[in-house]
Amino acid sequence: MVRDGFFYGLALFAVAAAVWFFTHIAWLPAIPVLLALFFLWFFRDPSRKIPTGVGVIVSPGDGKVDGAEWIETTAGSRLRVSVFLNVFDVHVNRCPVEGTVTLVEQRAGQFLNAMNEESAVLNEQTLITIDSGEFTVSFKQIAGLLARRIVCNLKAGDRVERGQRMGLIKFGSRVDVLLPAEAELRVKVGDRVKGGSSILGVMPSVRKP
Repeated sequence: MVRDGFFYGLALFAVAAAVWFFTHIAWLPAIPVLLALFFLWFFRDPSRKIPTGVGVIVSPGDGKVDGAEWIETTAGSRLRVSVFLNVFDVHVNRCPVEGTVTLVEQRAGQFLNAMNEESAVLNEQTLITIDSGEFTVSFKQIAGLLARRIVCNLKAGDRVERGQRMGLIKFGSRVDVLLPAEAELRVKVGDRVKGGSSILGVMPSVRKP
């Protein structure tokens, strides 16, 4: 479990105890208790089986694939895969590939609904780029309508492993992954994916013979 869950949970259990102490109304403490249980569940951090293999790119987050399209960037064509996380999904984010972090850039912005395509450009977000040695993958943690805080524990120069925990976005959000143009897509719009374990794409040029 992410430590935030303990902070919220313990605080609400304390509120429940105070409500009972001062009111002695049997049902009233149930409200903060239920909220405490929700936060403990929301900030869960389950273990994941990380796929092995060369050139594998995994999803950085849990959720539903709501976009897979070609886009043009300053570095050339990229395949963007968008994953929408609702409030019931696990919100711990993971690194899509192993390699060296070359960029961590935080951008202030709006808090549009994360299902809105414009949120990828206008919303508050953190952009991370990882160089695997053979190719680079960038991904964004994008805030949503309810998600007002992005946590990123990476900095430029860090060496990371595929599927490694790297942060979270609170209360519904979106992650966009920019795959190299050569990547073979392994998901489609509507698929449900799990962070660290679901394969988004494979780089055929770096596969072992």
